[in-house]
Order: sequence, then C-alpha cells, then structure tokens
Amino acid sequence: MSTIRLPIAQHRTGAAIRLIFRVKATSLTRDLAMGASRIALAWIFIYYGGGKLFGAFNGPGIHRTALYFDNVAHLHPGGLFAVLGGVIEFGGGIAMAIGLGTRLAGLALFGDMVMAMITVTWVTGINSVSQPPGYQLNLALAVLALVVALVGAGRLSVDALVSRKLQVPEAPPTR
Repeated sequence: MSTIRLPIAQHRTGAAIRLIFRVKATSLTRDLAMGASRIALAWIFIYYGGGKLFGAFNGPGIHRTALYFDNVAHLHPGGLFAVLGGVIEFGGGIAMAIGLGTRLAGLALFGDMVMAMITVTWVTGINSVSQPPGYQLNLALAVLALVVALVGAGRLSVDALVSRKLQVPEAPPTR
C-alpha cells in the first residue's frame, strides 16, 4: 500500500485548519484561558467594588452607593447592601486575581450580577442607551464568573498550590 504525500503547503494548511477547529483543550491552553478570564474578571470587579466601597476610580463611595441601592434598586437597608455588594465585588475581584477560593468567589460574583440584573438593569432591556444601562454587561460578567466557578482556577493559581499542599487528587480527565 502506498502512502500519499501532501505538498508542504497543503500539509501546513491542513494542520492550521485542524488547530482552528480543535475541540479538546490542552491543559496549558485551559490554564492560560482560565488565567486570562480570572484577570479580566478581577480587573472589572475590583474597579466597581473599589468605587462602591472607597470611592476609588471616581466611584460613588459607600454613602452614595447606599442611597442608590435604597432609591433605585429598592434594596433595604441600602447601607447593608452597599457594603455587601462592594465586599463581594472588591473581595471577589482580589480572589479571582490570585486564584484563591476561586469557585466560591465565582459563585458570589455570579449572584451579585444576577441581583444587579433583577433589581436595576432588567427593566431597560439588554441594550439600553438610557439610565440605567441595559443588562448586557451584567449578563456577560455573570456567565464568565459562572464558568470560572464551574471549571476552577487552573494551575496558575493559589488554589492549585493549596491543592498540591493538601494533596487533593486531580479529577480524571473528561472526554
């Protein structure tokens, strides 16, 4: 039986096409994707949480956030929910950045975004140019946080170090 040899250009094209449509992620690819996802989430949530809690990044600060939660989101007492939302976002963002308690942080951030959609942005639709804005950002952040919560932080995290120290066995690969 003879073997058909493809010219090098066709071989490279075929390899590139297989690479583009590859479904199974390698461990390194998955770890890099989870690291990038965690950093993106961390950046956004630290920004908004810091604004709520401390007035950082020209944010409203705790007092104005409490008034907003009381009057717009109808969450009473507004002060409690302002602190709770700020701590979840700021603390969850830091946890995401370093990969510590990532699954729990992801679930908390998912819940935070679902609450934001229910109480504030849902009434304006997915893409609103009026105030409050649409819920598209909340939806994207909620799903990304849920993905991180379900998949885990990956090897580039404090969770991985803790897992190795505790000698937690790795889950078998799924097919």
